[in-house]
Amino acid sequence: MRISLVDVGSNTVRLMVADAEGGVPLPVHTAKWRLRLSEQVRPGGPVPDEAVERLVSAVADASRTADRWGASGPLAFATAVVRAAPNRREVLSAVRDRTGVPLCTLPGEVEAELTFLGARRWMGWRAGPLALLDIGGGSLEVAFGRGRLPGFVASLPLGAARLTHEFLAGGQDPASPDQLRALRRKVRHQLRDAAARIRWEGPRTAVATSRTFQQLGRLCGAPPGRHGPFTERRMRCSDLGDAVTRLAALSAPERALLPGISAPRAAQSLAGAVVGHTAMKLTGLDSVALCPWAIREGVLLRHIEDGPSWWAEVVRRSDEAVPPAPAPLRLASTSS
Repeated sequence: MRISLVDVGSNTVRLMVADAEGGVPLPVHTAKWRLRLSEQVRPGGPVPDEAVERLVSAVADASRTADRWGASGPLAFATAVVRAAPNRREVLSAVRDRTGVPLCTLPGEVEAELTFLGARRWMGWRAGPLALLDIGGGSLEVAFGRGRLPGFVASLPLGAARLTHEFLAGGQDPASPDQLRALRRKVRHQLRDAAARIRWEGPRTAVATSRTFQQLGRLCGAPPGRHGPFTERRMRCSDLGDAVTRLAALSAPERALLPGISAPRAAQSLAGAVVGHTAMKLTGLDSVALCPWAIREGVLLRHIEDGPSWWAEVVRRSDEAVPPAPAPLRLASTSS
């Protein structure tokens, strides 16, 4: 069985085509289209018509590519940038009507649950009680669990792109000390309750996923991607704190020259580092393992294990939902 997935993120549209024999999603082809939606959509603002056109074109290309690879699907979802847009319904309808792909949005808590599932499978049961941090463009997902799915999840409006727009986009580059102080205050305030829960749970293992954490890990000395996904990669809180200081002293073009920091993400790398470092400090995590599996693998695993009816229910709920306000902390269902 060959299945495909389309992930509409804050910066790129990513396609993954995977073989699912044996219950493990093994990628056979990946592709991406760089749209940089986060640069065109203000927090809480609509997705512009020009961006919708590019999104429709990218999803159509991804669908045709998946078909050429003989894959079913694609399972297509959009994360925080589209989810929070007031014209979310119009964006989803445009993609569905013009490409035939039933694009949906995932609530932040569902993103956290699926990312946790991907990380749990990668790390294995030996990891024990597991804490997860995932920084996206629009939100930060936090999760903890002892089983297949987490027992606690939180989705917080602390994405790297969102905070860059809110605190670091005033024309001053490098950022001023006042901007950094205001950013740190916001992150600490939003993270307080979720961090207290993670400390109380006392995880045996902590993992970080997402492109933001991968790039920060490389900056902090983790092996480069060319060493392959099975190379162990860790990042210490103290090293990330030093990276915050280093990034804060540089302009965005200068950050892009650092190890691991790509030019498209250089502007938001400082906000991402502040969120990651603050989250690790408040949760009491001295270090995290950098995990290559995240939400895409989690979606594929749920689809393989729970069947097409699970995804159909996700799409139905997306159709019924209204764009949510930042959600309160809640206990996630631990049933499969």
